[in-house]
Amino acid sequence: MEEGLTIRVPDGPALEARLGPVTDPKGGFVVCHPHPLYGGDMDNPVVIRATEVARAAGHATLRFNFRGAGGSEGVHDKGRGEPEDVRAAMAALATHLPAGSRVGVMGYSFGAAMAARATRPSVPEAPLGLIAPPLGMYDFEFLQAGPGRLLLVAGTADPYCPVEALHRLAARTSAEERIIEGADHFFFGKLYPLGEAIGAWLAGAPPAR
Repeated sequence: MEEGLTIRVPDGPALEARLGPVTDPKGGFVVCHPHPLYGGDMDNPVVIRATEVARAAGHATLRFNFRGAGGSEGVHDKGRGEPEDVRAAMAALATHLPAGSRVGVMGYSFGAAMAARATRPSVPEAPLGLIAPPLGMYDFEFLQAGPGRLLLVAGTADPYCPVEALHRLAARTSAEERIIEGADHFFFGKLYPLGEAIGAWLAGAPPAR
């Protein structure tokens, strides 16, 4: 069962959020939604699927609306202020976890770009899951191999995240790559295999070859 939460970004807006606590959490994950100017918000089916899988794996979750989306204050900042939203959400989730717990981030599409900018290179140890990162629309060149586990997951029919570009990014960053056959950018009809891919990454299972 999730509960409502308000996150205050330092020197910024108050954000609408939903906290998903679990008993004896292994850690926590903030989950970031797709582009708000194209209808993205924290109730997106991919976001909800990711939070469900993370909680089932024993991680507390926090999904939130970026500034200007849903019930969050402020206006869309074209990717400039949104990484601060992610960092504020991470700090908020940490206060609901045992001391020393690791907080990771998963992001979908626009949310993947913001999750990456929020955690790399400033929090290199944070687990980072990038779901359908829009490699043709945002710069991911700053991503490098590091101590934190990195997931790249996308479908073979995603025009915004070409599989070959994902392969190159995975090779450069030593990421765990998981490809979902037939899935488009929105994972229509593919939410179950997407959840399986995220769950396997959380469990530490090696990608299928």
